[in-house]
Amino acid sequence: MGEFSLTHLLLLGLIFLIFFGPSRLPQLGQSLGKAIRGFKQGLNEIDVDAKDIKDTVNNQQVSHQQQQGQQVNQTQTNKEPHNS
Repeated sequence: MGEFSLTHLLLLGLIFLIFFGPSRLPQLGQSLGKAIRGFKQGLNEIDVDAKDIKDTVNNQQVSHQQQQGQQVNQTQTNKEPHNS
């Protein structure tokens, strides 16, 4: 149950042939192909956007950590006794 066998696929093909006729099947195939391509392009755009956001966040974190490190170094330098 839940698996498609060759018999299921043939039966579905026959049903599509009866409902849409042989002249409309190529158009349906083209439309389905375009829809799948559009869906995949949308997913790829989402992946690219997510990667850009992740890179931006990582760069901001590194910048923030560097600023904190500079502040710590500056504080330590100011606390060291000066020998005159």
